This record gives sequence, structure tokens and C-alpha cells, in this order.
Amino acid sequence: MARSLRSHLPLLAALAAAAVVGGLLFAALGRSDEEPSVTRSALAQTSRVQGAPNRELILSRVKVDPGATLDLHHHLGSQVARIQSGALSYTVERGAVVVRRGESDRQSRVVRRIKAGQTGTLRAGDWIIEQPSDIHRAANKTSKPIVIYLATLLKSGAPAATPVP
Repeated sequence: MARSLRSHLPLLAALAAAAVVGGLLFAALGRSDEEPSVTRSALAQTSRVQGAPNRELILSRVKVDPGATLDLHHHLGSQVARIQSGALSYTVERGAVVVRRGESDRQSRVVRRIKAGQTGTLRAGDWIIEQPSDIHRAANKTSKPIVIYLATLLKSGAPAATPVP
């Protein structure tokens, strides 16, 4: 019996080595070298906004991958942003935003203000209103994706965000 086992040792060693190499190869090929991304999906929109001619009202969902950044930008209209999940690092370069929590039609409360030159963290349940004069950037510095819901009122044909050099 011992002799039979010894004769199979080279085969068993080769199979074990193949399993290890195969596992390493699978792990290497399974990795993605893609940059983390920010994906914006327009969920609903209309250009028939009473009281706001030549404007579009857009409801969007934004997913921010871990490690992704939103470069310095502003919006050409008013935007309400609510963090659905995750924690967003948010920096104001010019202007200021008030961070609120709670339902707006009930008693929402002011959590903090982020002024020019300051960075704050927006967490799930926090919401802000951005005006065209608010120039800002953001990043996902966590290991989990962030989901943000946006309601934006823009001039018809305006981009969702305008980069600031």
C-alpha cells in the first residue's frame, strides 16, 4: 500500500501545483484594471414645467464607485441631492451648502453647513440644495458604492454638470 501511494505522489504533487497556479491565474484574470466610475441614470424628466419656461426637470440616480471622484463642477440650475446609501466626501470651493436630514415636508433638521474651502461627509439620509453659484467636487473614499438621487431644474439642453477649470 505504501509503495502504491509513493508511485502516485508525483501525480498528486502535479495536481496540487496545477490547482494553485490555476487559482492564481483566475485571481489575476478576474481583476479589473478599469478606473472607478460615476454613473448617472436619468430616471424621469419633463420639459413641460409650469412656471419655468425653457427648463427641464430631471430625476436622476447617480452611482459613485469606491475610489471614484467627481471633478470640480457646478450646475446651471438648482439641484436637490439626497444620499441614498454610502458616505460622500463633499468639498465646496465657492458658495456654501446646508446639509439637512429628514423628510422635507416634515421637520427636517440642519445637520451642518459646508462653506467655501471646507469638506464634509454626506451620509445616507442627508440632503442638500445646490445652486448654480455653488462650485464643488466630491469623492467616494470608502470601499462601498454610493447612491445619490437628484432632482435638477436646468435650462433646456444644459448639461447635467458643467466642469470648472
